[in-house]
Amino acid sequence: MAKKSGSDPLVGYMPEDVPPWGAMLSLGFQQVLTMFPATVVVAILTKFDVGVTLFASGLGTIIALLVAKRKIPLYYGSSFSYITVVITVMTKYVPGCFNDPTAVYCPDGVRLAQVGIVLTGIFNILVGLLVQKIGKDRLDKVLPPIITGNIAVVIGIALAGSALGMASAHWGVAFITLILTIVFSVYLQGKGLIGMLPILLGAIAGYLVSLVFGIVDFSPVVSAEWLRMPHFTLPAFGDARAWAMAFSVSLIAIATIPESTAHLYQMSLYIDQLAKEIKKKPLEIKNLIGLNLVADGCNDILNGLLGGCAGTNYGENNSLMAITRNYSVAVLMAAGVIAMALGFVGKLAALINTIPVAVTGGLAIYLFGVIGKQGVALLLSEKVNLFDPKNLAIGATVLILGIGGNLALENGLFPFKVPLLFPAGIPAIVFAAIVGILLNVLFLLLPPARFGVKERANIE
Repeated sequence: MAKKSGSDPLVGYMPEDVPPWGAMLSLGFQQVLTMFPATVVVAILTKFDVGVTLFASGLGTIIALLVAKRKIPLYYGSSFSYITVVITVMTKYVPGCFNDPTAVYCPDGVRLAQVGIVLTGIFNILVGLLVQKIGKDRLDKVLPPIITGNIAVVIGIALAGSALGMASAHWGVAFITLILTIVFSVYLQGKGLIGMLPILLGAIAGYLVSLVFGIVDFSPVVSAEWLRMPHFTLPAFGDARAWAMAFSVSLIAIATIPESTAHLYQMSLYIDQLAKEIKKKPLEIKNLIGLNLVADGCNDILNGLLGGCAGTNYGENNSLMAITRNYSVAVLMAAGVIAMALGFVGKLAALINTIPVAVTGGLAIYLFGVIGKQGVALLLSEKVNLFDPKNLAIGATVLILGIGGNLALENGLFPFKVPLLFPAGIPAIVFAAIVGILLNVLFLLLPPARFGVKERANIE
């Protein structure tokens, strides 16, 4: 346990510390409460099974912690980055179920998306092993922030139509939910745990407003069992349609890898500060980037095999750990067990599924926009030179191909058919990423400086 000296009070928990059982369970439940809103919202938006998603979140976290040799304290929940391509899978292959407002779970579509989620895990593992071998700096040359940041922008903005489509179910409820969620996120900052739960508070507020408007149906909760087996499904490996979208799903890792790395750096900073205070050697887990990506991949493979949403380590939980100064891996494992147990509570899943579409639409307007703005934040934090024509060319091309393709092309597909990989056409986000990478490679092979072009200075 982290103390400044033998007689000083407890100041926090380092990753290797194991708190007493009471503290471990209460701190673990707090971690679950923090990840719960966003993780569940992703399942609702993509019509995955809520119980499976909760169970996979818990088990995936435990597996990732073990793969990371209990050195990297991160909690894994559902990733918003994959929503666009998963919705593409659903609307293309199971439109009857996905477009039915009364349907809360589309198993046939889930099984198709699972193949891509498994492939995402494999992709993350391969990148992690590559980083361990060649170092992150070389990887950044192929996937610089001008690509990853703009892909994040595309992912968020491309979902605008879906967000407004859900909100249109009841504009009044949607906008009340949106405004209250924004109010909670802005005015409750720094107010402890409650300040870290604006999405949960917004969902609850929207739900209460929906009750006033009489658009909540409680019959599924009444008929649901208290305990039930989550709808675990196996990936549709034998379905050619699954492989047509699998590569598209996996390439979204281009956006999530920088996100995961940023979270690792954040946690490393906090943990080493605590180590300094208690006069221990800094752990410098920021040097474990490759191992962290391998752990990310193992989490995604687990989600893909069970039928849970594609995952990522959660910044919300990182912030909670920073506030409470609790970085105990044992606590995160306890949180994983609690999440797994919640996956079997049938009435909880049924209650979550009674959330009106308009409420999720209000939340989605905010959340999807934030995804896009995080891409902008990445460009700013990495001080990308937008006066450089190379960066302007890459960024502009990625944005227009990605956003325009999703909004203007049928099913969001470019009509360039590639046997086995993209037999129906290339999804807009994937096509934008591929073109961005190729442009960057061109500039690496033929740098403008070779032709006497001087690089333009960036703003200081």
